[in-house]
Amino acid sequence: MSDAPTPTNWVSMTNLVVRILLGWLAWGAYPLAPIALRIALAVPFFRSGLTKWDGFLELSPAATFLFEEQFKLHIFGGVYDLPAPDALALFDSVAEIVLPILLVVGLATRFSALGLLVMTGVIELVVPEGWANFHLPWAAMAISIIAIGPGPLSLDYLVDRVCRAWNPRGTA
Repeated sequence: MSDAPTPTNWVSMTNLVVRILLGWLAWGAYPLAPIALRIALAVPFFRSGLTKWDGFLELSPAATFLFEEQFKLHIFGGVYDLPAPDALALFDSVAEIVLPILLVVGLATRFSALGLLVMTGVIELVVPEGWANFHLPWAAMAISIIAIGPGPLSLDYLVDRVCRAWNPRGTA
């Protein structure tokens, strides 16, 4: 009997090597993927939020102007004014600062991602031509964060570990 490898052995060895490599890739990406998603989703919203403030807790008149005059809802083929534009401008401006910060540090991560997903849906109704370049990737990132969670590099993970240590039986 020959010690030369047969084609079947090569296929088995190749499959094993590929599985090991893929396992290492997954192990390395596991802690990095959620934080990368969180940062990628947070950056455009945070940058937009910064443009809506003139100073600490001072909303820019331009932000209010946008919601009163520029932003319109495009629904069922019609164009409509936003309801309560002053309140929406304030709410949006606060959310565009607070939610990205919560995302980056990984605190209330799934709720923050849900908030940005809802905002993305509203933005889609206001700027419908941006769906392919902006809204679809934002929605995909938000849904991914909601699905996979904050990951191990987050305050949510730390809070979970501390709570489990205080309550060793795991009951709430």
